[in-house]
Amino acid sequence: MNLGQIDLLLIAPAFLAGLLVLVTHVPLGAQVLQRGIVFIDLAIAQIAALGVIVAGMMDTDPHGWAVQVAATAAAVAGALLLTWTEKRWPRVQEAQIGTLFVLAATGGILLLAHNPHGGEHLRDLLAGQILWVSYPQLILPAAGAIVITALLVLLRGRLHRLGFYLIFALAVTASVQLVGVYLVFASLIIPSLATRNHAARWRLPLAYAIGATGYALGLMLSSLFDLPSGALIVWCLAALAIVAYWLGPGDS
Repeated sequence: MNLGQIDLLLIAPAFLAGLLVLVTHVPLGAQVLQRGIVFIDLAIAQIAALGVIVAGMMDTDPHGWAVQVAATAAAVAGALLLTWTEKRWPRVQEAQIGTLFVLAATGGILLLAHNPHGGEHLRDLLAGQILWVSYPQLILPAAGAIVITALLVLLRGRLHRLGFYLIFALAVTASVQLVGVYLVFASLIIPSLATRNHAARWRLPLAYAIGATGYALGLMLSSLFDLPSGALIVWCLAALAIVAYWLGPGDS
């Protein structure tokens, strides 16, 4: 193992992308666990990815505004639909979220069925290409993270169903294009899951620490061993979460 093989200049923008995702996803993850709708992240992320696929079929610039608008519109539409289903059939909301995820995922497969690069495109949307993120790509997500964080602070304790789903949709829209569906879900759930039994004042700081360390460790190991970055970061997050949970007070 040669630590000199790690290209810090290459992984620096990727690490910043991970931090931007964590800024909004860690506090949202705590609310997701509290509300008992864990798979909403996968559903909204997959719907946003479906919007990206639709925009791509129109020969738009992959990093242009049209893709952002399509992904945001799809995610907001999904959020509005889930708001309605929770109000209409609250007892089966988790099942409805899962159904919507499956429909969005298979919809993407159908839309890309005749695309010669469809499999590669789907893989990129799911696993992401975080290692190839550039600094200009971080400008819009950074602005979004500032706005979403401000809303979460201002509306603390007063974030009702519709507001939560809409803020969630906006957060996921930018994140899924940076890091992929798998990392979006892992960033939201794993740190919050690991710290749920810790003292309230330590939950957010510890969750952020798990997330940041997981991204840093995963990116360095990916660079060192030439392994897929997104998948490795997920495993690093999970390993750190296990340690944090084991060191915590445990379930009462």
